[in-house]
Amino acid sequence: MYSEQRKHNYLFVLMAFIPFALVGCEAPLNLESVDKETSQPIRRTDQLQAIASNDQAMIVVGNNGLVLTTAKGELQWQRHQLKNQPNLIDVESCPDQSFIALSFEKQIWRSNDNGQQWQLINLGTQENMLDLVCAPDGSYWVAGSFSSILSSHDAGASWKEFSFNEDAMLTSIQFVTPQVAYATGEFGMVVRSDDAGASWSLLEPLPNEFYPQATLFKSSVEGWVVGLDGVVMHTSNAGKHWQVQPTPVAAPLYGLHLSKAGLYALGENATVLQEQNGRWVSVTSPPVSAYLRAAETVGDQLLVAGGNGTLLALNSKKNNHSE
Repeated sequence: MYSEQRKHNYLFVLMAFIPFALVGCEAPLNLESVDKETSQPIRRTDQLQAIASNDQAMIVVGNNGLVLTTAKGELQWQRHQLKNQPNLIDVESCPDQSFIALSFEKQIWRSNDNGQQWQLINLGTQENMLDLVCAPDGSYWVAGSFSSILSSHDAGASWKEFSFNEDAMLTSIQFVTPQVAYATGEFGMVVRSDDAGASWSLLEPLPNEFYPQATLFKSSVEGWVVGLDGVVMHTSNAGKHWQVQPTPVAAPLYGLHLSKAGLYALGENATVLQEQNGRWVSVTSPPVSAYLRAAETVGDQLLVAGGNGTLLALNSKKNNHSE
């Protein structure tokens, strides 16, 4: 039986891919408005899930095969749609400047030309995969259901599948250094590798079996997890102990982003928080009704992406806060 937090995680991913419907409208359809909307590179029906960048380009991915591309630092978006309209839930850049994206349909998509063309790679697993990373050595790593971790060292031509044989959903995987990696997930599961993913060890679970929606380690010993009810936990000793850090919100938190300006958390109701000396403060943002899930730094701005076609450039200076 799924836990309540697992149900929330699945519902969040699935709802992001359900298109909006207009019902009970008696007014005539405004075709001019429809044409204007469909001519835009970003639309209100877009459910944006992830952002990545390399030295030349930035890419945002979302539902129905959506890929938005722009030259690095320009924010002049071009709209693309992948064949068969896969629902893209993550995208990462690799050391060779290529991009890889993960779809809900258990596929990897790879682009070697900054998102203009994409090659399909089937994962060939029965498990549902939720997070993707390209390791410093260029290998691909994917984490998901039944505590499974998939890896490929030949650009997706073949895959090795490993599981802890626990019925737990892994929601995050990250390489902090070429050797040290972490994965986290349901029931407070935390695992670590100290040999570039060749082997993984279970650590002590997060307090109260906390289910992290996102995890970010900024070093091999210091990291954060975020999740439902606005909860943020922090470790400074490689996951041996975790402490709750206070936040001003009770909304679910879905993403973490580290920039030169600091550490940010993103969540429901257009929530943007910044960490300051162990506490979190709200960053002023437009009052939009949408989740935020991903971010990327663009100069002095923080580009945040989420539901309902939300793609905002916020001032990342530390005085842009509200209590």
